[in-house]
Order: sequence, then structure tokens, then C-alpha cells
Amino acid sequence: MRFMMLVKGDEKTFGPPDPRLMAAIDKLTAELPRVGGKLLEAGGLMPSAMGGKVKASRGKVTFTDGPFSEAKELIGGYAILSLPSKQAAIEEGKRFMQAHIDVLGPSYNAELEIRQLMDLPEQG
Repeated sequence: MRFMMLVKGDEKTFGPPDPRLMAAIDKLTAELPRVGGKLLEAGGLMPSAMGGKVKASRGKVTFTDGPFSEAKELIGGYAILSLPSKQAAIEEGKRFMQAHIDVLGPSYNAELEIRQLMDLPEQG
């Protein structure tokens, strides 16, 4: 099963990751095979000021430049993992967020959304 994990928080706290945090995340990634898991892809997102939103509403499509100052939480990064179960995804998500607290301290405040990816039939 594939799962997408989305790190959400206040954009003011986003930025280049602390090297100690990256080392902790690298360690977690290296340990994924112990539960039959594998990191497929991961990355951080640039600030919302560098992006935009395309919206479909009332039969029209519009585009709005960032930043998204009205948003209470924004996605700061993502990972796609192959894991054997939803429970394994939850456990790995908890370990990931605990690593943030361990490195950045108890004031770290963010949310990790875990979503299973749909397996679409192969096109051929």
C-alpha cells in the first residue's frame, strides 16, 4: 500500500530544515525496511508566495497568486511511502513527528496528515 504523508503547519515556521532534523529523518528512512516499508518520494515545498491557486467555481476557472495569508495551515512538505498497512503508516507517522519534537523541542507545533493513495488500473 502507498501512503502520502503531508506535514501541515504555520508557514512562518517553515524553511530550510535543521541539519539535525534531516539526520533524524534519514535514520527513520533507513529503518523503514524493518516494517516492510520503503520511502518512494519526499520533498519540501517553497513558500506560498512563490505559488498560486487555480479554482473552479460556478463554471469559471480563476487563478490567484500567493501568498495565502488567510490559510491557517499550509502544507510544508510531503512523503510517499510504501507500507504494509494503515497501522504501519500511523506508527511511522508518529515516529516522524516525534523526531521533530526530539530535535526542535516541545514547542514544535504541526500536523501530519496520512492518506492512502488510490491504486488506479494500469493504462496499456
